[in-house]
Amino acid sequence: MSRSPLPYNPKVLELFRNPKNLGKMEDATVSAVAGNPACGDMITFYLKIDEKREVIEKASFESYGCAANIATSSILTEMIRGKTLREAWEVSWKKVVKEIGGLPSVKFHCGILAVGALRRAIRQYYKKKGKNPEWLPEEQTFEEKQALEEEELAKMLAKKMGEFEGKR
Repeated sequence: MSRSPLPYNPKVLELFRNPKNLGKMEDATVSAVAGNPACGDMITFYLKIDEKREVIEKASFESYGCAANIATSSILTEMIRGKTLREAWEVSWKKVVKEIGGLPSVKFHCGILAVGALRRAIRQYYKKKGKNPEWLPEEQTFEEKQALEEEELAKMLAKKMGEFEGKR
């Protein structure tokens, strides 16, 4: 059985081939990870925040994943630069998918992971500050839960692999 390539639009392919803001940010204010071991997509999101104004000065990402994973992470870094943390929080995975011109439905999870990593970074920033603004929900959002569940799965898998390696 042969697998046909997914029908990615030109914008997704361009961002995959030439991602914006790709790479570790050494001077990041905060970072967060999201991943899906089932499909292999992993993202680390980095934010440089102007702490007086709570504005995102820079955003970058590292990705181990498919074209959709790289494209959604790339476009999200562009969408949030210059925004306040509250404005960035409001960016939904559906807005990300729309901004890149759409994705095959089987790849929507890539937008969810990107937004999950962003929201986890924002939440982590406020946790480090000992603050919880009124607009930040106490309960984790769907996107954060997806990112967290996948991270927990990855930790369990790494532990199992370590146990397996130790028995060889």
